[in-house]
Amino acid sequence: DVQLQASGGGWVQPGGSLRLSCASSGFTFDDYSIGWFRQFPGKEREGVSCISVSDGSTHYEESVKGRFTISSDKAKRTVYLQMNNLKPEDTATYYCVAAKVLWCVRPPLNGHWGQGTLVTVSS
Repeated sequence: DVQLQASGGGWVQPGGSLRLSCASSGFTFDDYSIGWFRQFPGKEREGVSCISVSDGSTHYEESVKGRFTISSDKAKRTVYLQMNNLKPEDTATYYCVAAKVLWCVRPPLNGHWGQGTLVTVSS
């Protein structure tokens, strides 16, 4: 079974940093793209950043460019999202998703989702 385990959320003050991790199992890692989406209360999930595991190409949502960095560790089958200079508007539940076809601008039709991890940015 495909399994994704997201972790690393928590509370941080504005300007602080967090690193989210998405550990995976049950599929051929190189065949998939992995993405981080976030969901604000009452809103649909939106793409934050995605990475193609096979070639390392990345995509970032405009508001996080220069602040967030996505990376993958093939040996650990884990994708990371390093979030720096966090802002209150980054407060959301963050989900990782694996899909063979992943357009970071919208949730994939046939994606495998991990559970969410809450990120709270406030003073």
